[in-house]
Amino acid sequence: MEVIRTVAGLRERVGALKASGKTIGLVPTMGALHEGHLSLVEKARGENDAVVVSVFVNPTQFNNPDDLRTYPRTEDADRALLEKAGVDFVFIPSVEEVYPEPDTRVFALGPVAEVMEGAMRPGHFNGVAQVVSKLFSMASPTRAYFGEKDFQQIAVIRQMARLEGFDDLEIVACPIKRAADGLALSSRNVRLTPEQRAEAPGIHRVLAESVEFAKNHTLAETRSIVVEEINRLPFMEVEYFEIADPLTMRPLSSWDQEHEIPAVGCVTVYCGDVRLIDNIKYNR
Repeated sequence: MEVIRTVAGLRERVGALKASGKTIGLVPTMGALHEGHLSLVEKARGENDAVVVSVFVNPTQFNNPDDLRTYPRTEDADRALLEKAGVDFVFIPSVEEVYPEPDTRVFALGPVAEVMEGAMRPGHFNGVAQVVSKLFSMASPTRAYFGEKDFQQIAVIRQMARLEGFDDLEIVACPIKRAADGLALSSRNVRLTPEQRAEAPGIHRVLAESVEFAKNHTLAETRSIVVEEINRLPFMEVEYFEIADPLTMRPLSSWDQEHEIPAVGCVTVYCGDVRLIDNIKYNR
């Protein structure tokens, strides 16, 4: 595995591979890697000739300075995991390398970026679009891999790719990777206290139970019961829970608005001061 820290170095390596007809799989990450990230790497390895993983904590997508400051950074451990996983190149640039000058681009992402995370974290998705568009240009991947835990983010990235003309790039959405007790794997989980970690799987448990509940109840009733049940858990406070169209991310008001693709329930929960997200599909 080769560690690359410059944009020029990355372009040189992937350019040579593409010139020889090789396919490139890109897995963008912010580091603090776990089995969820490695599942993306595994899929990328199975579908491409070479795999590039980026490790970069992107400052432009944080609207809370404390969140940026406390985001875990574990480069040595990340490199060891990626080498063991068979990654070809790991791209670990500095902020100055990615942003040699301020990125003032504002993306017209539309409604898909205006609800849920977009409403709660102003500017967050524009920052995501900035860095991911840069990574797409730098790595010229054949395919890029993202985890469905960040369900809305994938919809935003697809919209950005359409706007920016990445027409030949396949964006691959991969299933949520969970711990044995159901908690969605996240780099932020390391910040949970042992007591909080013991309660956090309740988020997924409530979501999973709501799928059966939804079969005999209205969407509004389903939404209410999820919020009530999660808020009953120790340490938990729901920031939002919406049941949305999986393509537009617009919240639905009734099950009658569903299409062939199941509605998705997206939740953000504060467990103490750690912000956790999860989602589930309603196959009614």
